[in-house]
Amino acid sequence: MSFSSFDTKQLTGRIGAEILGLNLSANLSDEVIAEIREALVRYKVIFFRNQTLDGPGQIAFARRFGELTKGHPTLPTVTDQPEILDLDYGRTATRANNWHTDVTFVDRPPLGSILRTLELPSTGGDTLWANTVAAYQDLPAPLRALADQLWAVHTNDYDYIETASTLSEAEASEYHKTFISTLYETLHPVVRVHPESGERGLFIGGFAQKIQGFSSSESADLLRMFQSYVTRPENTVRWHWQLGDVAFWDNRSTQHYATYDYDGQLRRVQRVTIAGDVPFGIDGKRSHAIKGNSAAYTPSVAT
Repeated sequence: MSFSSFDTKQLTGRIGAEILGLNLSANLSDEVIAEIREALVRYKVIFFRNQTLDGPGQIAFARRFGELTKGHPTLPTVTDQPEILDLDYGRTATRANNWHTDVTFVDRPPLGSILRTLELPSTGGDTLWANTVAAYQDLPAPLRALADQLWAVHTNDYDYIETASTLSEAEASEYHKTFISTLYETLHPVVRVHPESGERGLFIGGFAQKIQGFSSSESADLLRMFQSYVTRPENTVRWHWQLGDVAFWDNRSTQHYATYDYDGQLRRVQRVTIAGDVPFGIDGKRSHAIKGNSAAYTPSVAT
């Protein structure tokens, strides 16, 4: 795939590309924004090196792709910039080193997220992304037929954020209370149809905790089996961060994993999230909330 506004460097055979020759702080034309969006849908996650975005610039760039959500449904956000979630892992002693798709416990999960680096460890701290469309395509035909019929309950009531040993039991408990201060449960199709490309992908990840119509143990086995296709090495890309990097991923067709291998060093990034629509499965039926109202987190996007 070629673009008139920039060059691309594809990073793996199935996911990821670096976008070359763009300054995200500049006043980019609508044509450039449209091509960035096209690259996002094609490559699932795209990267920009040597950028100079600050918080307002990150917000302004993200707004070119749609309305923005609050930084998070339950966690505190930057006081004067509520669109920004500050992920200061070295100082808060928390980490999100598990495979997940962002905020799938609400009925309108994000379209995508834009992340920029502020502080990095001397070594480690990479992030991996996985292509959930390729994972679905890898399924043997009988498993695809099964997945097509399934719906999963996603919830924030599980240990998504791992707390480091530097936190006391009381501090860890307080953090978990904040994370589930509003309890969300949403029923999503296991196979989601991408609203722009029409591709089918496995829509699961860490927040998917139970398959409708199956017991907890059966659900765990099914989810583990489907998840093993998502995280196959050939479906992933690993990004080695540098200061000034910006990552933009399509939350509708990816999972990601922030590796914790930097042993208490500082790693600080900030995330801005673009509002998404209500997912739908191959039969056209849409997701629906079971518990929790996400209206305060994400604006309604036309479907």
